[in-house]
Amino acid sequence: MPFFRVLLSRPDARYARYARLAAILAVITLALNGCAGLFGGDPLRVSVAGIEPVDVQGLEMRFNVKLRVQNPNESAVNFDGVSLALELNGKPFASGVSDQSGTVPRFGETVVNVPLTVPAFAAVRQAFAFAGAAQSGQIPYILRGKLAGGLTSTTRFVDQGTLSLPALGMALP
Repeated sequence: MPFFRVLLSRPDARYARYARLAAILAVITLALNGCAGLFGGDPLRVSVAGIEPVDVQGLEMRFNVKLRVQNPNESAVNFDGVSLALELNGKPFASGVSDQSGTVPRFGETVVNVPLTVPAFAAVRQAFAFAGAAQSGQIPYILRGKLAGGLTSTTRFVDQGTLSLPALGMALP
């Protein structure tokens, strides 16, 4: 409430001018971001371009995930940080973050590297789940993430599908 008192106070009051200026800038910023959001755009297309194992740390497994991010829009998308969460069989499996920054050009693509960590208990839990899924040979996955771009320009994405397990049958002599 003190902020509003300062705004409504006399113009010669201390800090009132700065508070009014901050309020006006906030309204202009929100209005411009609102106008930009009205035009919308197509969602980014994100797919896994590669997975490379990284040194094991304790009981955790670590991977470097390469994401191919495609921008089908007329304006570039700037980002300053990436966050990922991977679910297998509807259960949390791995997560990762990176402070990598860059730009996905308009009608272009870029590859982003994110280190992904699989906690030991998640790996054990999924090992038992894989035994049940081995019959169908299909494991559903959901990859959720975001490209952070500041206060209002964070871009979220989802990629989902199924992983095919190799046949586990034994050859007869």
